[in-house]
Amino acid sequence: MKLSNFKFTLPEHSIAQYPIEEKENARLMVVHKDSGKIEHTTFKELPTYFSEGDTLVVNDSKVLPCKLYGCKEKTNAQVEVLLLRKLNDEHGLWDTIVEPARKIRIGNKIYFGNGELVAEIIDNTTSRGRTLKLLFDRPEEEFYALINQIGHMPLPHQIGRPSKPEDREYYQTIFGKNIGSIVLPAAGLHFTPYLLKYLALQNITVVPVTLHIGLGELSTIDMEDLTKVRASSERFMITQETTKVVNQSLNHQKKVCAVGTSVLRAMESSVSVACQLKEASDWTNKFILPSCAFKVCNALLTTFHLPSSISLVSVAAFGGEELVLDAYAEAIKEGYRFFLYGDSMLII
Repeated sequence: MKLSNFKFTLPEHSIAQYPIEEKENARLMVVHKDSGKIEHTTFKELPTYFSEGDTLVVNDSKVLPCKLYGCKEKTNAQVEVLLLRKLNDEHGLWDTIVEPARKIRIGNKIYFGNGELVAEIIDNTTSRGRTLKLLFDRPEEEFYALINQIGHMPLPHQIGRPSKPEDREYYQTIFGKNIGSIVLPAAGLHFTPYLLKYLALQNITVVPVTLHIGLGELSTIDMEDLTKVRASSERFMITQETTKVVNQSLNHQKKVCAVGTSVLRAMESSVSVACQLKEASDWTNKFILPSCAFKVCNALLTTFHLPSSISLVSVAAFGGEELVLDAYAEAIKEGYRFFLYGDSMLII
């Protein structure tokens, strides 16, 4: 369980800057855990690896265009604010990151848009972190409508370009429903209505869980001993309807495929003593290590992750460290596209 096992050289051009235009034509690498066989195909062939009674579990969290640009009172200096999560509904308190933080002090006010939204600095939390009180006294739906109007998609710095208007569509999946993620639930990116219809015709069920993905998903591990790494806490919800469908597949020894490491983390954080999925509305800081015994998920659909990332370690834990790292080496050799806008890997 050493970090050095998960370091490799990834060519800069391997990191996808945009999603593929025809989503179903994205490349799909299929890794067979038992035999070690690796196949190269396209995402539109995904249904051929599942059969009647199987279940795919997706993350229906929606990304908020939560990067805001405003002006500081009096000086009109430009300020960048990233809304991380709402702390309090009644008082409009948000946990945020601000730039340039050194010039933003408690009591300062920041104006966004044409002054429709005003933020007051309430507290310093970290070197760049601030608690803001958003002064907006209209209904919540109007608040989110305003954020959608004035906000920008929070593309990570690994995508080496500013966000563009088209990223409002690109940086979402068709499952996005519950607002709360800062990072795209990328494993669901290549699903289309046509593909979902084809899965349904084969009696392959697609059900949601919600896990709001925070910035911890993008952080690089910097501790050699992985057992000492602490993952960020993230809010997740699993409904009774989803548990019923998943447990039915488990009882019939069918596939239960986590679509993304966020789904994998949520599901493996809510398991009964009988190894059944449980309904939940909770927080999880579960870090899936190679020693993890998976009790619910027996298949994983994911993207190609960056070196030294928490997600890469989780994928290796599921698929086997040696096999997954060999598959990554082949992916680089074969020109697969990495990271959030990149290609897909299915481990079965």
